[in-house]
Amino acid sequence: MFSHITVGTNDIDRAKAFYDPVLGTLGQERFMAGDTYAAYGVVDDDQFWLLTPFNKASASAGNGNHVAFLAPNRAAVDAFHAAALDNGGSDEGAPGLRPHYHANYYGAYVRDPDGNKIQAVCHRAETAS
Repeated sequence: MFSHITVGTNDIDRAKAFYDPVLGTLGQERFMAGDTYAAYGVVDDDQFWLLTPFNKASASAGNGNHVAFLAPNRAAVDAFHAAALDNGGSDEGAPGLRPHYHANYYGAYVRDPDGNKIQAVCHRAETAS
């Protein structure tokens, strides 16, 4: 359904310093970057982009919008949340079950340094290690 999702940033270097470790917890790496953009994911598959606005106005977070990244397990959700807080993000919902969505919905919400709301979510039941 999606080719890519883009969020705005006012400081691409700060955004890369945030997203490199945060998305790394989910196995996503930056595959392209320039002075005004950075892209994560896979060239011919799902992509997440950071851009400074083309119109040169300040980027702003959309009220009611957020991007949810799929996590392979609950430990990855926990790592995502911790990495976000360690790299300049702010908490918008600690890791945990959200059974009002469904029984195995385990997610965490944060805001990046530009105020964009992002989430990691695992839909799988917890497995014994």
